Order: sequence, then structure tokens, then C-alpha cells
Amino acid sequence: MNPVPPPGYTQTLLADDPFWLTLIKVVVVFAMLMVITLFMIWFERRVVGRMQQRPGPNWNGPFGLLQSLADGLKLAFKEDIRPVLADKAVFFIAPVLSVIPAFAAWAVIPIGPEVSIFGEQTALQLTDLPVGILVVLACSSIGVYGIVLAGWASGSPYPLLGSLRSAAQVISYELALGLSIIAVVLYAGSLSTADIVAAQSTGWYIWLLPVSFVIFAVSMVGETNRAPFDLPEAESELVGGFHTEYSSLKFALFFLAEYVNMVTLSAVATTLFLGGWQAPWPLSLWPAANEGWLPIVWFLGKTLAFLFVYVWLRGTLPRQRYDQFMALGWKLLIPISLVWLMLVATLRVLRVELTTGQILIVGGVALVLLVGAALLLPDQTPPDDDPEPPVVADYPVPPLDLAVPPTPKRRRRAVTAARGDDREAETVTAGAKEGDR
Repeated sequence: MNPVPPPGYTQTLLADDPFWLTLIKVVVVFAMLMVITLFMIWFERRVVGRMQQRPGPNWNGPFGLLQSLADGLKLAFKEDIRPVLADKAVFFIAPVLSVIPAFAAWAVIPIGPEVSIFGEQTALQLTDLPVGILVVLACSSIGVYGIVLAGWASGSPYPLLGSLRSAAQVISYELALGLSIIAVVLYAGSLSTADIVAAQSTGWYIWLLPVSFVIFAVSMVGETNRAPFDLPEAESELVGGFHTEYSSLKFALFFLAEYVNMVTLSAVATTLFLGGWQAPWPLSLWPAANEGWLPIVWFLGKTLAFLFVYVWLRGTLPRQRYDQFMALGWKLLIPISLVWLMLVATLRVLRVELTTGQILIVGGVALVLLVGAALLLPDQTPPDDDPEPPVVADYPVPPLDLAVPPTPKRRRRAVTAARGDDREAETVTAGAKEGDR
């Protein structure tokens, strides 16, 4: 078993990096994200194609791998159109504000352990801050500004409405995302991403904090505006949402920001819940599995597993209605996060203050009190003779007494059927009279 580095060790190690080494890391991370984005576009189209029993891109390059590059070049040579009523400066700045924070969040994500690069001992991470997780959340928050400004600067009402809807969605699910991270911070005892990975050397947090993991996984899909939560790009007016008026490279920047955000949040989920670059069991029993450059393979493999789930959701689940989507975040995820956080904090305090036997006694007393309260509460069920309350939907519906008139064709059929019934009744009556005679 490899020794666990003490808290703050990675910060001290990275503080001695020369400038040229930091520059190499920046270039490598940027190139890696660009390559992963091109791969993800191809991968998504191929996987969804297989799910829908069609081949997907298979023409440009081997297995269609160059299709994403061809699409990128096509976007670069498209005409760059700017609406007459658009704010020129803000219209240009908005896509930049969306894409830069997505790349900046990778500055604090650990990709691998300590290695030697050209004789310099360093960690496979750009920098490690005592508040690294807060940097990721801050980058995600800044990206909302690009969405709102894109809709406002377009000079059109539909992009503005789409940007407001997208901003509300991102902010709502960012709250649940942040609450799910707090439980991880409580157990790791640090906000540093490198320390969180080191704290999982004895066990991944996905097994210790399953509720936090599920909430984080759902929130990261809503945070990135991906199906089945891609409401900003599925307006009832059949427009593209906040980037309706964008074309050419500006639209490509929004497209790039979406996919880089997917990769970023997948890497953050790997760091927080799947042990980061640490090898999965039973490979972790091999000492060399967590040394050198090999852990990069484990890190990228876990990240690609999350990205596959993104594609899987898009190919299988239908899109939610907007009120259902917002209710899921505010009425379900956030309350569950708060209750789970209180439970985790209570258990942490009990583990420090009490022994195992005392914890079991306290838990048993609490369980008995809860069961007793449930049994002693009066029955709130209304009597059977009370009329049932009217069903009120959460979305606008027409008046319940609204009678839609039938179409002319159906009206003629109803009149013909009524006449036929009258004639049949007259025939039966006449037959009965003949029988009486």
C-alpha cells in the first residue's frame, strides 16, 4: 500500500514548479480537452446511432473519427452573422465568458500522482489550492454570465427568454451540486482536491456517501443543460435558446463550452467519489498501479464512464416538462441534500464524541421515538362521506367545464345515428302493436 501524503503536501510540491513546467502542463491540459471534445462529439453520435440501430458517422476517416474535425472546420468557414439590434461588444464577450471558466476549472483537478518531468519532481496537476473545490464552483457560476449576456445581447426576445430559463436551471441545480459536495468535504477534512483524492486511499466515497453521489450525478446533468434536462435548447417556439442568433465560431465556442463542462464535471465527480486517479480494486492491491504515469489511465477511464452515462441518458430518456424539472431540483434534491447533510454531520460528531456502543444506543432511542411518534399521531385521513378535493394540476389547464364542439363530420354521424335509432324504435313499436292485434 502506497503511503498517503500528508495534507498540503501537493501544494508545497507544486509551489516549486518552474514557469516552463507550468506552461507545459497548461498546453497539455488544453490540448487534451480539445481532443476529448472532438472525440466526445464522435462518440456521442456513434453510441446514440447504435442505440437507434443506425451506423452513425462512418465516412470521414477510419470509423468516422474525422467527422468532428470536419464539422469544426465547417463552422469556422460559415458566415458570421450579427443581428442589427445586438450589442456588439457583449455579443462577442458572451461566448468567451462561457468557454474560459470551463477550461479554468481544470487548474485544480488532479490527473495523476507525483512524477518526474525532465528531472523535476512534480504532481500531475496545475495547482493545488486550499479551497480547490470552491474554485470549481466559482468557475461554474461565472459560466452563467455568458449564458445570460448571450441572450440579452442578441436583441431578440426569444434568446432572452431562453437565457433566463437556462440561468434559472443552472443556478437551481448548482445549489444541490454544492450541497452534495459538503458531505465529501466533511469526511475528507479539506477543500483541496488533492487531499480529497488522498483521503480515499482506504475507500471511495461513492460507497460511503451514496446519497451525495446520486444527487451530484443528477445535478451535473442539469448543470450542463444536457438531456433529459436540455430545456434551454428545446423552446416551445422551436428555436435554439440563448444562442439562437449565433453562428460560425461564436456558436462553436458555446458548443465547445458545453462539452468541456461535461468533461469537467465528470472529472470532478471522479475526483470526489471515485478516488480520482487511484486504481480500482483489485488493481489497487498492486503497488505499481498508483505510481508513475499509469494512474492517468484510471482517471481517464472513470471520466469516460461518466461521459458514457451522459450519452446514454440522451439516447434513452424523454425530455422533462420545465415545471417538473424545476420541482425536481427545488422540492426533491435540495431538501434531501439538507437532510442527508445533517445526518452526515451528526454521525461525524458522534464518531468523535461517543463510542460505538453509545452510538448504537442513541440510534436505537431515536428510532424508537420516530416509530412512536408515527404511531401516536392522529389519523389525518378524511371520512369517506367527505367529497374528494378537486384535482389541481401544477401547470395551466383549460377550464374543466369547457365543452369542445364536435367537428362537422362527427356531428353528421351523430345525427344519422340518432335518426337510425328513432327509426328502429318506431319499427319495434309497430311490431309490438301488430302482435297485440
